Amino acid sequence: MPKTDTGPPRTDADERATLRGFLDQLRGSIADKAAGVPEPQVRTAGVPSGTSLLGLLKHLACAERFYFLGEDIDDWPASMRPSADDSLDGVLADYRKTVARANEVIDACSDLTLPAPRPPRRGAAPSMRWVLVHMIEETGRHAGHADILREQIDGSTGR
Repeated sequence: MPKTDTGPPRTDADERATLRGFLDQLRGSIADKAAGVPEPQVRTAGVPSGTSLLGLLKHLACAERFYFLGEDIDDWPASMRPSADDSLDGVLADYRKTVARANEVIDACSDLTLPAPRPPRRGAAPSMRWVLVHMIEETGRHAGHADILREQIDGSTGR
């Protein structure tokens, strides 16, 4: 993967578009980090915690479904562990499909102070603004992990 640092997105748009622009940049960055990594490296843990590129993608798809689509996640630790049946192509396609669905929810939100979707029995929903900021933080944190894992695999750096 060649170095492709692009810097932050430039926008003169409203708050929602600005937040989504930063989130979309991070989403693309983490998907690009995993794309093209062969088996078994894509699922091989690069750190003692067991974190792998495939696990990060799977986890972030779960986080997107939880926060933007209101789907309940029963086992968060398991969301970081790809199964033997998980493939890079399948997990990447699921992540991209989930992001597209999440963006539909974000775009339909007329006021960022309104509550985001929430699974039943999970208490009061945070505002869409809070969820957007949290997912920027969550995705950015894991994109940094992906940067390190990818560099360990083949020396690739950059977004």
